[in-house]
Amino acid sequence: MSFSDLGLNPKLLQAVEDVGYTTPTPIQEQAIPYVLMGRDVMGCAQTGTGKTASFTLPMIEMLSSGRARARMPRSLILTPTRELAHQISENFENYGKYSKLSKALLIGGSSFAEQTKLLERGVDVLIATPGRLLDLFERGKIMLVDTKLLVIDEADRMLDMGFIPDVEKIVSLLPPLRQTLFFSATMAPEIRKLSDKFLSNPKEISVTKQASTAETVEQTIIKIDGGPKEKREALRQIMASEGEIQSAILFCNRKKDVDILNKSLNVHGFSAAALHGDMVQSSRMETLSDFKEGKVKLLVCSDVAARGLDIPAVSHVFNFDVPVNPEDYVHRIGRTGRAGREGKAFTIATIEDYKGLRNVLTTINSGIPVVSLEGFDSWTDEEAASLKGRRRRRPTKVTAKSSDAKETKPSRRRKKSDDVAEDVSSEATATTAVDSGADEKRSAKKPVRATRRKTRPTAVIGEREPSSEPSNPTSSFGDHTPAFILREAKVA
Repeated sequence: MSFSDLGLNPKLLQAVEDVGYTTPTPIQEQAIPYVLMGRDVMGCAQTGTGKTASFTLPMIEMLSSGRARARMPRSLILTPTRELAHQISENFENYGKYSKLSKALLIGGSSFAEQTKLLERGVDVLIATPGRLLDLFERGKIMLVDTKLLVIDEADRMLDMGFIPDVEKIVSLLPPLRQTLFFSATMAPEIRKLSDKFLSNPKEISVTKQASTAETVEQTIIKIDGGPKEKREALRQIMASEGEIQSAILFCNRKKDVDILNKSLNVHGFSAAALHGDMVQSSRMETLSDFKEGKVKLLVCSDVAARGLDIPAVSHVFNFDVPVNPEDYVHRIGRTGRAGREGKAFTIATIEDYKGLRNVLTTINSGIPVVSLEGFDSWTDEEAASLKGRRRRRPTKVTAKSSDAKETKPSRRRKKSDDVAEDVSSEATATTAVDSGADEKRSAKKPVRATRRKTRPTAVIGEREPSSEPSNPTSSFGDHTPAFILREAKVA
């Protein structure tokens, strides 16, 4: 089957041909016809199989007729990360270059003013992250009453990042009569429950089993008995054994470890750059651009880059840390072996990663070859299971200086029992002194005088202070005495 058999217009077919695609992937072949029919679709396919084109191509076809109004987008695509939003935006630019569709990108780290200007002109396609979209909605810059097509991409990632409450709020702002599309590499049970709220009689399309890895990726596990320093040494040895690596992505679980590993690689002469969520958007996009253009060969990142990076030239993926969420393993190694190419994925695991590694193997339901590395001690599952999930603790070094200081340093804190004993002792000493007639000591002590608080006399309302001058009943009238007072009283 070719793209021309899917019912797309000639301009769109020409754009697809310019990109270099001639045959649709299984998810595209099954999803595009149902999307063009106006059906709700819930698609599940492994990463790197062309899920983004499964909804961008039919959306361009459906939105080719009609006109957008100011602040009222015709369609909405929700994504969990900024990188994935940029990836979708690039797809619309490539496939829609012969169409006159307008689009806007609403993501964090960008100017509110520029995004507001685009919305005021009216957009056909709105690509947004949930947080920035709700922010602009609360500011009154956007209305969703005319949005008839909703796409939720990487729905399971939305769940992992805690965006589901925001997504539910956004869906409540949309008109009830709409078309909704779900696309993800994995479909968790919680997502299926949400689909009952969002989708109406959906067509479920699953071209591969859930949480399955691509067959084009060669996977390897290397067990190292050591800490972060030994893992960095093992990583350098693995990369040296692979020869000259054109481009590779290295994943860490924590942002702090991303920076540490990036500095270590640069110190040892590797061309590496870091990418994580704490970086400003301009730096993130510049780093991605340098990596795509080959200026940087190694990209050290967190799971923020596990989805949405469509770079076919990536030959290797290194899991410096075993992912906390086992489903993220599928997305991580899916950055290589894309579009039919072959790739390699290496996972470095310590004995403390035993539980996480076991969850990964259970999730993908397949085994991964384990290879020992020369010069490094390995560990077995039996040794890890004997720890019963407890982390090994290194003995704390106690220096002589710190121990001596601890012994000689007096305690500042006084116990209550010590205070009571001291009071009893002083009382007994005072009694003995009185009995022995120690009058000189008593006389030498200054007598303690009780100080009385000076108080002001309380004024009583209605009373006046006594005066030595004779009272004058007419003093209140000044120097003039009224005539009626000087009259003689007549006695009847």
